[in-house]
Parts: sequence; structure tokens; C-alpha cells
Amino acid sequence: MADWQELEKKYFMRTFKRMPLTVVRGEGARVWDEHGKEYLDFTSGWAVNSLGHCHPAVVGAVCEQARTLIQTSNQFYTVPQIKLAELLVENSCLDRVFFCNSGAEAVEGAVKLARRYGKLHLGGAYKVITTFNSFHGRTLTMVAATGQPKHQEPYTPLPNGFVNVEYNKVGAIKEATTSETCAVMLEPIQGEGGVNTPDDDYLKEVRAWCDDKGILLILDEVQTGIGRIGSLFGYEQFGVEPDIMALGKGLGGGVPIGAFLAKEKASVFAPGEHGSTFGGNPLACAAGYATLKFIIEGDIPSKVKQTGAYLISELERLKSKFDFIVEVRGRGLLEAVQFDRDLSDRVVRACLERGLLLNPVKPNAVRFIPPLNITKSDVDEAIAVLEPVLAEVGKER
Repeated sequence: MADWQELEKKYFMRTFKRMPLTVVRGEGARVWDEHGKEYLDFTSGWAVNSLGHCHPAVVGAVCEQARTLIQTSNQFYTVPQIKLAELLVENSCLDRVFFCNSGAEAVEGAVKLARRYGKLHLGGAYKVITTFNSFHGRTLTMVAATGQPKHQEPYTPLPNGFVNVEYNKVGAIKEATTSETCAVMLEPIQGEGGVNTPDDDYLKEVRAWCDDKGILLILDEVQTGIGRIGSLFGYEQFGVEPDIMALGKGLGGGVPIGAFLAKEKASVFAPGEHGSTFGGNPLACAAGYATLKFIIEGDIPSKVKQTGAYLISELERLKSKFDFIVEVRGRGLLEAVQFDRDLSDRVVRACLERGLLLNPVKPNAVRFIPPLNITKSDVDEAIAVLEPVLAEVGKER
């Protein structure tokens, strides 16, 4: 048997801090390594495998589309693209959609659209206000938008046009707004920043400020969208409507796809002003349509809300038992446990050895982002692994 991990070290750029696990097969909420060992996956491809691994609806759609038509470019109309566009628009508050290949591309497109709006309607305004601890993607421009110095410092000087302010502070956005501001861009819940959840009225106040100043509100729902926090889109839980919204991750059920949507007033691109060779290709759109249709028709978001509440309650129970857990936070099936010190790597590796996959989102915080269709028994199984691991960590202090 090939030593896959040694081969990776020989050929791959050193960009990922991988766990010592080679995944060769997945089904539902389970994956298996090359030795046949089974793991319960509470990372779901970093919130991508919204229906778990190799869901029959997604597999069937991809296989059928691969036999029919894979790629044409956007020079022509294709049926899967139009079907997915209709499903997204008719089930959201937005009016127009553009498809791309990833969440990072979606957010970049959203910013590009906002800057075009600023040039046309706001006297050339081009700056976008974002927040500290945000995460908007790995392209150079989105690194500039992301309010985390560790992602920015290796690549300075960065593209200009972004102002980072404190999250969950409307006053900070107001102070940063100038005649050069064209938009505010926020995650409803900061995923990569540690699953940081704002006050209930934060987005409403930001929406009101944007309306008052005539600037756009962009919501980066790459992680919170497609049912992840217990509603089809995160904005629904906060009582606001964005002017532009970016999607990715869970939209394709495991197949790479991104999208950004806009209200009619913000949909200002003219022909030739934006494009993508692979964006919206029939294969990815067939996967996206199958995934989204299953989530909507199966009312998966309401099940996420129920299962997520149960997971939160179990994590809160662990918090009451282990004093080094300082906070449990999140909504739906986007949740995190924060420790009073940097314990994440130890906890995640110990859980890995026992057959549970978790994500060390911060040195002192572990993230739970399982498939949206997990069951309470899956939660029980995960807790049954995590609890003794935490007990062991507690003894080592």
C-alpha cells in the first residue's frame, strides 16, 4: 500500500496543517481511512458536505449530468444553471444571481459588484467596511477584506479599499463610514473567526445605517447559508435583507460551486463586466440544484434547528462539568467550544484517535460543523467520544 502522507510531503506545497488521516471513502456522516477504520465526521469538508458524504440525491444528479453535459462556458444557455438560479431566487429575498466556483470567488464578485454600484451611483465610492476576525476567502483581495492580521501580514502591501472595524459594534461602522464608502460586508456569524455570534439587533442596526447613508449591505453567507444555522439563509434569523449575498460551501453538497445574489437595484453589471469560464457549469449546477432542492423539500433547516439545539445543550452540559470550557456558542449546526487556554489541537487529535473528526478553528476553540442531516444519536456518539477526552485533558492541567 502506498504511503500517501509521505507522497504528499514530497509533492505538495506546504500550505495545510493536516491531521494524520488519509480519507479514502465517505458515506453520510462517516468516513473511512485506507486501513478501514471508521470515523464520525463533524467537519463535513469544512461545512461543505451539507447532506453528508456521497448523498444519493447529489451522486445521482452528478452521474446523470456527467453522462449528459459537463461544460459549455457561459457563451450558451444551459438548463441546470437556469434551474438552480430559479430555485435560489424564488427562495430568497434577492433578484439576480451569478455563479462561480467557490465562496472566495463569490465574495470577490460581491465586492466587485458593490464597487461598480459605487462608481455608478455613489460618486465613485469604492471602500468596503469589514470587521476584525472576519474571514472572506484566500484571494489577495479577500485577504485584504479579512480582518485577521495573520492572514494579511505575509502579503503586504495589500489591495486597498477595505476598512476593518470591530465586529458587533455599530458605532465602529458609523465612525468608519465616509463619502468613499460603497458597502458594509459582514458574516451573520463569523465562522472562521471562531463562531462569533452578534447581538440580535446588530444586523438590523447596520441595515438601518446602510439605508440612511445609501450604501449597500453585503452578507457573506458562504458558511451560514444553505441551512447551516437553522434557516435556509442566515439573514432570515436576524430580520434583515441584504442588498448582495455570497454563497458557497454547502451549496453544491460537496461539489465546488459559489454564487452571489443581488437585489435588482444592486445588480448593475453590464455585459462583459464580469465572467467565469467554469462558473455555473452544468455539472456543478446539477449538484447544487439537487442539494438545494433536497434541503428545501425536506425542510432540513428546521431539523438543523432541533439537532443543533440538542448539540448545544450537550456542549453546555460539558461546560458545567469542565471548568476550562469558558463558552459554548453558535446557532444550528455551526457551533464552537472555547477553552481558557490553547487546548484545541490536543482535543482534536485525541478525538481523531477515537474516531471523531472535529475542527480546531482557533488555538483555544473547537468548531462543530457536521452534515445538516445528522441525528441525535450521531450527537450522542460524538459527545461520548468528546467527554472522556476532555476529562483526560483536565487531568493533564
